[in-house]
Amino acid sequence: MTGAGLGKGLPWLEEDSEAGRETEIPPPQLAEPGTQGIIRGRDLFGYVGIEAVLDQMRRKTMKAGFEFNIMVVGQSGLGKSTLVNTLFKSKVSRKSCTPSYEEKISRTVHLKSVSHIIEEKGVKMRLTVIDTPGFGDQINNENCWDPIVKYINEQYEKYLTEELHITRKRRIPDTRVHCCVYFLPATGHRLRPIDVEFMKRLGKIVSIVPVIAKADTLTMDERLDFKQRIRQDLQASGIRVYPQKEYDEDVEDRIRNDKIRENIPFAVVGTDKEHQVNGNKVLGRKTKWGIIEVENVAHCEFANLRDLLVRSHLQDLKDVTHYIHYETYRVRRLNESNGKARPVSVASSTGPLTEP
Repeated sequence: MTGAGLGKGLPWLEEDSEAGRETEIPPPQLAEPGTQGIIRGRDLFGYVGIEAVLDQMRRKTMKAGFEFNIMVVGQSGLGKSTLVNTLFKSKVSRKSCTPSYEEKISRTVHLKSVSHIIEEKGVKMRLTVIDTPGFGDQINNENCWDPIVKYINEQYEKYLTEELHITRKRRIPDTRVHCCVYFLPATGHRLRPIDVEFMKRLGKIVSIVPVIAKADTLTMDERLDFKQRIRQDLQASGIRVYPQKEYDEDVEDRIRNDKIRENIPFAVVGTDKEHQVNGNKVLGRKTKWGIIEVENVAHCEFANLRDLLVRSHLQDLKDVTHYIHYETYRVRRLNESNGKARPVSVASSTGPLTEP
């Protein structure tokens, strides 16, 4: 066989029409010696169909559905139930779906959860809302976060136990808390000691998103000043709130998350009441001075919170829970069971971590 015949079909050999000979074009470059290279579309002989895996993943996810577990923490009367209902546009809070619910202040912190299946455009999500009645409602609130820490760790332990079974379930039920929304009262001052202590302790084991509840009680200037003071307090106290800078995967992530970090804590208003505004139905709170539109970013930052929790970062919240918080707990527990107290290293939220 001639050289021309050998060269046919090989993208890095082409025939020189003038000289009648073949010239060599460099083959696909390897990233570095001894590693697999990146072969892009222009280097392929034809269509392979790799992109179809996205459709396969989509169909599988739509068929199986997924879980999302959100915890709401804050003292009574801050509108936790209303905000959760507004987020998912349905009666999903424990208060809303419990017959003859009676509001009363608990003497201790009792965690209660309620689950729903929410379906939208064929996508099913099992939503679990964990409420913390009694938190911050006592004269002495010392160690009131202990039951919450215990609950979160219990869910990690439950998941770890399932993983360690010789015969594991094909799909392990996920009851781990993926996000904790912490409600700050709109005092207009600074973080209270209970706020600092809670977020400092819980920020190590769960993703915390702080919000200013009932923000319509503050003027726009008061709101901006309050948010600035809270950010200063968070930084001064070394409190880690979501999204953390060290978990940004690339420049695009950092730019997007920087915009979120600049707006934290979100000043929100919740309601399930609809009103007519310019001929359109909107969710809002009616006052003597007009209607505060919940989903209007000029009125409050509810839309920013919803986008973070549902539309842009829901999967990332689950990934951070699995690859960071749960992995840290798993390594610690395995070290304890082996009688070794080795330090835990958290490297990235993009993939499984290994024991140091």
